[in-house]
Amino acid sequence: MTIVSVPLLDEIVAHKRAEVAHRRAHVPSPASDSQDRPRGLVRALTSGRAHPIAVIAEIKRKSPSAGWIRPGDDFDPASIACAYADAGASAISCLTDEKYFGGSASYIQRIRAQVSLPVLRKDFLIDPWQIDESRAIGADGVLLIAECLDDDALNTLAGRAIDLDLDILFEAHDRENLARIVAASAKIPDDRYLIGINNRDLRTMTTDLRHAIDLSGLLASRERVVAESGIRTAHDLRLLQEAGLTIVLVGEHLMRQPDPGRALAGLLRAV
Repeated sequence: MTIVSVPLLDEIVAHKRAEVAHRRAHVPSPASDSQDRPRGLVRALTSGRAHPIAVIAEIKRKSPSAGWIRPGDDFDPASIACAYADAGASAISCLTDEKYFGGSASYIQRIRAQVSLPVLRKDFLIDPWQIDESRAIGADGVLLIAECLDDDALNTLAGRAIDLDLDILFEAHDRENLARIVAASAKIPDDRYLIGINNRDLRTMTTDLRHAIDLSGLLASRERVVAESGIRTAHDLRLLQEAGLTIVLVGEHLMRQPDPGRALAGLLRAV
């Protein structure tokens, strides 16, 4: 199939291909068998949670759409993750792309050493080598963005993740790619994946919460859907909850606050 071209996304993926090629040539193969068993990302978000809304709280320093979100030299991903955990997060998401998002693969290791919550690695994963790396650095789940992957790559990376006992958050921004995710997810166990619907329009970089509500209505169930991007207030959480969306990923809003953990606790108390 042909993936619709989005200039910024094309640029990021091209850079990522060069980055991965360099790392494959100069970095030893990741040793995934040395890590503890993954903590069960999907299980933490779908069963036994203490709050009616399950929040994947994100650690993100910058983005192409927002610029620097938290630029200070005192940035400590492990401390932020601990604050999120204390505030009631069900899981942690961490950006590891360095050039566009100010992240690092080392953040995953630092976070996992300090919190007991499962950790999602968010990056532009395009090669099985990155899946092996994700397992080696201690991630409990990986993000697979449909807009970055053709059908073969989507299935290959998903299969490799399952082989390594990593859960998957599939992500789509539009109807066509949501259908591709549904097809890919049908090939893996139900308790190993979630479907993320990103509210951000990749062409305009604007967000609209109705997007996740509308697209999720095309699915047989909203139980496994994660609403992503543009979530800032308790009103936003209630709007999604009323539509049957009870798993959310919140990042930029929290990271802009002086105390991200306190901001998350405030959101959850208000719902």
